[in-house]
This record gives sequence, structure tokens and C-alpha cells, in this order.
Amino acid sequence: MSRPTPVTTGRYAPPAPVRELTATSADGAPVHVEVHGPEGAPAVVLAHGWTCSTAFWAAQIRELAADHRVIAYDQRGHGRSPASPACSTDALADDLEAVLNATLAPGERAVVAGHSMGGMTVMAASTRPAFREHAAAVLLCSTGSARLVPESTVLPLRPGRVRTWITGHILGSRAPLGPVTPAARRILKYATMGPDSAPDMVEACARIVHACPRTVRHAWSHVLATLDLDAAVRELNVPVQIVAGTADRLTPPVHARALADALPDCRGLTELPGVGHMTPVEAPDLVTTRIRDLVTAHVSAQQPPVPAEESA
Repeated sequence: MSRPTPVTTGRYAPPAPVRELTATSADGAPVHVEVHGPEGAPAVVLAHGWTCSTAFWAAQIRELAADHRVIAYDQRGHGRSPASPACSTDALADDLEAVLNATLAPGERAVVAGHSMGGMTVMAASTRPAFREHAAAVLLCSTGSARLVPESTVLPLRPGRVRTWITGHILGSRAPLGPVTPAARRILKYATMGPDSAPDMVEACARIVHACPRTVRHAWSHVLATLDLDAAVRELNVPVQIVAGTADRLTPPVHARALADALPDCRGLTELPGVGHMTPVEAPDLVTTRIRDLVTAHVSAQQPPVPAEESA
């Protein structure tokens, strides 16, 4: 069965990159990377979440690439990055380091934005040399550092062992998602998006999620189920903004509030009423604005001015 492809029209259609490259991770795993926007512009690095791909950031890439160099990559096993038997938060951190080293000049700083598992990638990389060299500031969208399955509210049951057990089996299912049908869109919208999400948002997300191989989805579900990055959060020593949806069933706002309390330099938590887990798709303008603001405050302001003879 062929996998769904991303939407081809509208703001959620992935734009063509200026160039593509392959970064090589610490264990030799190849990581697919796309670069958008003008060379020499302030840099932004985008890390997507579980079952997604670079296409998830289409709305942000479209807006930011006008005056930023936007670097987006596929997590291993997702999108165009091949699957690997190594599925761990250490592997995620290795991959992010490889991307930073492959795309940024020595000492060059960037804003790093992570959604869901992408945010967990940033946390896992908090002590890595390449991250500390290159990350000027961070945006965390709809993510958490631990207790993902017990805190999930996908099932409308009371918290406790029964809900945790059933939730773990649902999220860790090996079952194929199948084609993107009306029923599939309704299920995905319920589990991952706010009740007022527009049809084009749901369609874009459904196509992306259903394109993820079920073996990859299953393998990474175990990593998320046992996640414990609380210590790593306390080592994330850069300015951090957090965005979360109040209707997020996968990483409810309790996670965002815990992150805000634990981070050494939290610059604000924005809770979006009625928005679900897919914040970059459901609230694209706000997420893009948060990234722009971080670039202005922590990247552009630190760049040396262009000499007069070069600017003429």
C-alpha cells in the first residue's frame, strides 16, 4: 500500500528547499536535512515530533524563509531519514548534533524549535557540545519531559493504572493506520487536535502521520512511554519559550507548566485555549511569531554589522 503524500496546495504544502543534504549521525545513521531561505540570514533549526516529518513545519518554513535560513530535518525513521535499530533519546540528541554541525558554521548561533518528540530531542541534547555551541534560544511546542502515558488524556477515564495501561497499548499499537479516510481524520482530530481545527489542518496532519511506517511508530512509542528527561531540562541553559494547547490530549498543559518551573531560563509559557497537540499547524502564526521574536532577541542582535563596503 502506498503511503499518503503531503498536501500540495495552501499554507500547509511543503515548499521546495533551496538545497538538501545528508548529515551523518554518531552511529553512522543518515539524517535527511532541508535548507530554506537565503544564505547568511539568521538561522532557525526545526525538529518535528513523533510520526511527523519536515512537512509538519510547512507553514513556518513558508513565512520564515523570506528572511531566515530555515533548517528542517527528518528524525530517524521519519520522512526521508531511514529507520535505524537505535531508538533512544541519545540517538535523537546525536542526530540533532549532526544536523547542527553539518549546517552551521563554527560558532554560528540559531534558534532551535522542537515540537513534541522534537522538543524532547532538544532536552536530550541540552548538555551536548554542538548544542551548547550553536543554540542561542529554544522554542518548545506541545512537549513534555516524563510521564507521557500516565498524563495523557486521550482516553476519557479517571487517571490511574487502568487508563495508563490502555493508553500505552493504544499509543504503542502495531496496527497500520491505513488510508486517510473520513473516519481516520475524525480519529486523528480527536486524539491530536483541538475541536475547532479547520479541515485543511486536519487533512495536512492526517497525511503526514499516516505516512509514518507503523514499525517506526511502534518503535518510538516505547521510547516515549519510558521517557525521563527531567534532569536534562535543568541543563537547558538558554532562553526558552513554551507554547502549549489547553486541549492537548497527548501532552496536556501539566507538562508545559512543569517545564516552565524546571527550566533555568524560561522566558514565558503561552497556553492556547482550545488548541490541541499540533500547535505549529493549529496556531501557525503564533508559533512563527514566537520563533521570529527569539531570533530578533537572541540571534540577530548578536550578529556583527555588515561592513560598509559589503553593504554598498
